[in-house]
Amino acid sequence: MTAPDSDLERWRLVLGEPASAMGALSAAGAAQDAALNWLYGRDGEHDKRDVRNGGSGESTLATVDWLNEINRLFPRETIERLQRDAVERYEITDIVTDAAVLETIEPNPALLRAVLQTKHLMNPEVLRLARRIVEAVVRDLMAQMATEVRAAFTGTRARRPSRWKQARDFDMTRTLRANLGHYRPAERRLYIETPHFFSRTRKHVEQWQVILLVDQSGSMVDSVIHSAVTAACLWGLPGVRTHLVAFDTNVVDLTSDVDDPVELLMKVQLGGGTDIGGAVRYGAGLIEQPRRAIVAIISDFYEGGSSSLLIRTVRELVEQGTKVLGLAALDSQANPAYDRDMGQRLANVGAAMGAMTPGELAAFVAEQVAR
Repeated sequence: MTAPDSDLERWRLVLGEPASAMGALSAAGAAQDAALNWLYGRDGEHDKRDVRNGGSGESTLATVDWLNEINRLFPRETIERLQRDAVERYEITDIVTDAAVLETIEPNPALLRAVLQTKHLMNPEVLRLARRIVEAVVRDLMAQMATEVRAAFTGTRARRPSRWKQARDFDMTRTLRANLGHYRPAERRLYIETPHFFSRTRKHVEQWQVILLVDQSGSMVDSVIHSAVTAACLWGLPGVRTHLVAFDTNVVDLTSDVDDPVELLMKVQLGGGTDIGGAVRYGAGLIEQPRRAIVAIISDFYEGGSSSLLIRTVRELVEQGTKVLGLAALDSQANPAYDRDMGQRLANVGAAMGAMTPGELAAFVAEQVAR
């Protein structure tokens, strides 16, 4: 018996049962097909298009068994995509609310989002297991972002020499020029006896306040995560005092947990209405030196409260010399979706509107601090 053609089998897996006429699957292919059908067989749109629609029988596979199967059958990238679709597309919440599942699942950003959106459904034991996902993903994000954020505060290279020897400040041109006398033609090598380095300059920095006002409505989950990690990275940097305030129709000051983004995220309650004006009014009350303060409003700007209060408060902040940023997204993609009419109204009174990655926000803060 000849083995199934790998390309045909791949198409058979994509198309599902409607493509069964393409031939039988291998044993491994049949197992993959069953795992894919467990998830995508529930998609009504696929039924309409005759793409990967389910069979007639009811699935008896439990979520934990399905997760074990996909971990056995697919590469890591595919596993993460399947888990993301299960949680975000089909809302299979027991992936993050079932203790047996949480004990075996590999943490990834999609699961972190799901944990934050469903943790109110979890009993204490499940919540303890879910925290493992939060800790693992936040640890990875911190490792990625800390370097980017701190790099914005390291100063710029000066042309004058330095006695401090760091690889990033190596002055290749001056080093080569100074050591040309040590070139050995027979070996075709230049021996470096005296390396030279640039110095770095840093202007005297005075304390700035950075106040992050974060909309915790469900659509802002990525920005909530990155705001928490960004605030943690900014915490303790020279010249910066960071506040983080979450809001829906109420305001919750989470500044006391800024140095522990895991604990901070576990306290966030996603969902609910939105009173941006009330949050900005609260943030304004935290300001000590208006001309040395940055207020970043991270929201989709669909105001559920008083639009006039929001506009008036932002105008007052700008007029007193405070930098106001309106960020429709603060995440790795900086891909905004927001109320553009409100965004324009805020821009008209002096707010800088847009979207940033955490690194871009850090660079903006560093630029202000160094002035």
